[in-house]
Amino acid sequence: MVINYDLPWNPQRIEQRIGRCHRYGQKFDVVVVNFVDRSNEADARVYELLAQKFQLFEGVFGASDEVLGAIGNGVDFERRIAGIYQNCRDPEAIKASFEQLQLDLSGEINDAMVKTRQILLENFDEEVQDKLRVRAEDSRAARSRYERMLMDLTRMELNDCATFDDDGFVLHRAPGADLDGVNLGRYELPRRSGDAHLYRFGHPLAAWVTHQAKSRQLKSARLVFDYAAYGAQISTLKAYRGKTGWLTLKLVSVVALGNQEQHLVVAASTAEGDALAENDPEKLLRLPAQVQPAGLFDAGNMALTEDAEARKLALLREINQRNLGYFEQEVEKLDAWADDLKLGLEQEIKAIDVEIKEVRRTAATSPTLEEKLAHQKHQREIEGKRSKLRRELFARQDEVEAQCNDLIGQLEIQLQQQVEEKTLFTIEWELI
Repeated sequence: MVINYDLPWNPQRIEQRIGRCHRYGQKFDVVVVNFVDRSNEADARVYELLAQKFQLFEGVFGASDEVLGAIGNGVDFERRIAGIYQNCRDPEAIKASFEQLQLDLSGEINDAMVKTRQILLENFDEEVQDKLRVRAEDSRAARSRYERMLMDLTRMELNDCATFDDDGFVLHRAPGADLDGVNLGRYELPRRSGDAHLYRFGHPLAAWVTHQAKSRQLKSARLVFDYAAYGAQISTLKAYRGKTGWLTLKLVSVVALGNQEQHLVVAASTAEGDALAENDPEKLLRLPAQVQPAGLFDAGNMALTEDAEARKLALLREINQRNLGYFEQEVEKLDAWADDLKLGLEQEIKAIDVEIKEVRRTAATSPTLEEKLAHQKHQREIEGKRSKLRRELFARQDEVEAQCNDLIGQLEIQLQQQVEEKTLFTIEWELI
């Protein structure tokens, strides 16, 4: 957490403060709290300028270098702010001075921002765009990949009962009898207007959409993917433009450690027998496509079959490695628990040994026979307690070892993977 008790006038100094926490390698969300005296017109306008014009508190890493670079090193900007504080004596003068300052800077800042966004949207791969937060009102790419996939799926399933635009859709009627209670009207993801319903993965309408899509039987077909119509660069697919091939999608269900996991495995190969590498098959499915009847369909393509099997085995190895790490953690816990029990009993025995030595020393210096006998009797009682603890130590060690072996056996049984595979569809593809 960063608390700006007083906001410096130089935006670079604020950026440096935030950057000490909000930096590469930071694993937690960073909260920035800015204290502003809203009753002070000048303070309020400084914050407005920093927040809205410089966008100093938005985005992934705060203001971009292009924006901060547009005001030089910030010294001249800071000097002009100081001049306003020194010379303006009423809210009207403060307002006029800040508007003039913002007007002087707006041309440089806007040019820098437009240029930066243009470079981002036109030249960067889609994966890079997904890692950078572009302002939502400027680009549909502000949605995450999963949100875009949900909206595309919703457009396909609700096309007859809703109208869609870039920001969401308007539901005119319920798509099914089981959704009669769903709210009609506008839905947005993310929500931009106050009167719209928030559309999200957990919404009943989204659940219905995904269920409908998952339950549909898909026949063999030929999909002609249009690279240019996608609107974003996917550099690894460029080499496949003009090529054809086959693509298959499999649902792999794995049961291990009492939990069920489901994974989609997608593989693709060209007609020449070259497998598409890494996640290129998944990227291919993101492109807009036209459906055509299958031509020289060959679902038994050897390269496709081998690649799909290799991807499934890699997935199973990853799951097994993760479960193996869990298994090792559980074994370490069992060993630590056994060591703690053993250590506790051994410490009790050591404490009794010290007590016995003290009783023997006291008995040796006792002046009377009665006292010596009393100390000897006490010593025998303590030694009996020690013997009992020693027997208990051996018994507890055997008990702990048996429990550990039992739990390890249970874990070994749970680690055994139960794998089910289902082919969802296999298609011909062409990339133009």
